[in-house]
Amino acid sequence: MKFDLSIPTRLISGEGCLAQNAALLAQGKHAFIVTGRSSARRSGVLDDLLPLLEGQGIAYTLFEQITENPPILTCYAGGREAHAVGADFIIGIGGGSPLDAAKAIAAYAANPTIDVNDIYDPQMRINRSFPLLAIPTTAGTGSEANAYSVLTLADGRRKKTFTAPDSWPKISFLDPRYLASLPNAMTVSCALDAFAHALESYLSPKSTALSEMLALWAAKQIWPILAAAPDVYTSAHRESLLYAATAAGIAISITGTGFPHPLGYSLTLLDGVPHGRACAVFDGDYITYNARTAAGAARLAEFASALGSDVDTLAETLPRLSEVEFSFTEEEIAERVELIAGAKNYTNSPYVLSREEVYTIYGSHFAK
Repeated sequence: MKFDLSIPTRLISGEGCLAQNAALLAQGKHAFIVTGRSSARRSGVLDDLLPLLEGQGIAYTLFEQITENPPILTCYAGGREAHAVGADFIIGIGGGSPLDAAKAIAAYAANPTIDVNDIYDPQMRINRSFPLLAIPTTAGTGSEANAYSVLTLADGRRKKTFTAPDSWPKISFLDPRYLASLPNAMTVSCALDAFAHALESYLSPKSTALSEMLALWAAKQIWPILAAAPDVYTSAHRESLLYAATAAGIAISITGTGFPHPLGYSLTLLDGVPHGRACAVFDGDYITYNARTAAGAARLAEFASALGSDVDTLAETLPRLSEVEFSFTEEEIAERVELIAGAKNYTNSPYVLSREEVYTIYGSHFAK
């Protein structure tokens, strides 16, 4: 048994936790606030945050340019701007895209002379990233509790993960009130993403006693809500989903993710499918293939039983909840499969897919 853990992020949770811990916002003299074009305002975070900064005499610059699947070029520009305005710490607000982008911007801002792709080279990235505070407004990626920053490369067709020991948020503020403005469809997509993290972490060969505990706890919070498919998500639902997503984010900081993630990247980048739904398309395949191994079958049975369900129900329900339907030609399938060839996630499960099996999976879902 292993029990390794490295999570330097301090998690502070509960309604009003930002105002109650306002002194912790003083990580420097000038905050560079990284967010999307509307979520920080719509969720109410900025209404709470800006007066707290002003009350402590902390200057701030708003960078509201982050889109879904954050482009590395936007993050590079953000880092350059943060350096130019004299910022000395970063605040990321939003879902996985702004939080992932904030990690990259924190690295670029601290290393203003590096080129775009130098962020992936530790020998070029010689200065520690600026301190980062994270305020999630969705319950999906768990980016507030890990060091991963998934960026879209300059060609707009591929993703690559940036991570470093100093990419962890220093503090994350988890207030479920900030999820209240999230539309139902996005709430489902985010929950599917968090559930995929829990499932993939639990089956990972890198799992530990701690990651397994976190993954199971997260899944047990999410599954009843997903299965019920409520018309209205209550404050209790959103609180459960937020904390579950954070727990699953910690779990994957230990184990990484499995093959539904790379399989879904092409659907997200080329076809506009939200990340959580893109992963869920392939959760049934993940379950079916891993059940072919003794280790995978045993782990899946444990996982499903802990949820009061069974393996077949999980394999049927998760892809159905994705609500993704496409019809692709052989050439379009080949384009999508080749874009995700060689991803490290393929080896991170009891069953390791071959390239031919990736084609088979894509064909089973999308072949005309």
